[in-house]
This record gives sequence, C-alpha cells and structure tokens, in this order.
Amino acid sequence: MQRELTCEQVGAIITFYLEGRLSTPLQKAVKHHLAICPECNAKFEELKRMVDRFKKNNCTNTLNDNTQENFKQKQYAEFKSNLSAYIDNELDDKENIRIKKITISNPIARKDLEDMYAFKRLLHNSFEKTKSDVRYDFSKNILTQMNIPAKDSNSGFKKLVIIFFIMFLTIIAGAVHLWYLNF
Repeated sequence: MQRELTCEQVGAIITFYLEGRLSTPLQKAVKHHLAICPECNAKFEELKRMVDRFKKNNCTNTLNDNTQENFKQKQYAEFKSNLSAYIDNELDDKENIRIKKITISNPIARKDLEDMYAFKRLLHNSFEKTKSDVRYDFSKNILTQMNIPAKDSNSGFKKLVIIFFIMFLTIIAGAVHLWYLNF
C-alpha cells in the first residue's frame, strides 16, 4: 500500500467494507485506517452494531403460547415491514398513526426507529460529503491514490474500433490489389 486512506475516504466506503464488497488491497487499507483512527473505528463499530441488531431482530421470530405476546410480535413484525416506508414518508395517515402508536408503546420498536434514523443520518452525511463529486469517480480516485490500477471501461470499445479499422484497411488493400490485377 503506497498511501493511507483519509477519514473522508473511509467514511465514503465503510458500508462496502462492512458488507465485504471491497477488493483485498482496499479492505486492507480500510482495516489499517480503522486500526489507527479511533473516530472512524467508533463510527464503524456503531454502524456494525446497528446492522447486527437490525439483522438479529429480523431473524428472531419466536412465538409464545400467550395470545397477547403473539399479538405484540405480529404488531412488531408489521412495524418492521413498514418502518422504511414510514421513514421515507410513503405511508398514508392511518398507517403513520399505527406506526407512531407502536413506537410509543414498544421500546424495542422505538430503538429500531432511532437506529434507522441514525443510519439514515449517517448515509445522508456520507452523501453530503461526496455530493460535490458527482461527476468525479471517488472510488477510482482512492485506487489511484493507492497506486492500484483501475480497470479501463473503454478498453473493449477501443479494441473493437481497432479491429474494425484493421478490417477496413484489409478490404481497401484487397480492392486495390484486385483493381491492380485487372489492369
């Protein structure tokens, strides 16, 4: 690794690191940065905790014989299925009120809602940091700074143009040769 990542760069790709979707050199660079930067490591641990908690709550669906407990779990499952739509203001008034009532009466639902808002703020902040770079390929810049060659997306097109040009020259040369033989 030639250069170390900045906090801003790590913040922009931390979710990809969490999901394991980075190349090996980039994973090592992020891991190194998290080891030496307590602020970024704290953000990463908080994000990881939120994602793990969200996954855990989605996976645990044990039902008791108690009718009220079954109702609460069904109500919580409906809450979880509408949570994203609630945060994005996509529900009608009746559903919004139901979500608010569940949030008030259920501490776990309230914590989930707080976590989702925190996650949304984190994503929004990451977007705000990089939105001025819309025309700028941020990941390509990171790879360039680390001296890792990025794949050229135009290489296939360039090869196709060269092949077409060679074929065109071959046809012209063949036509000239035939014309020369006829005279």
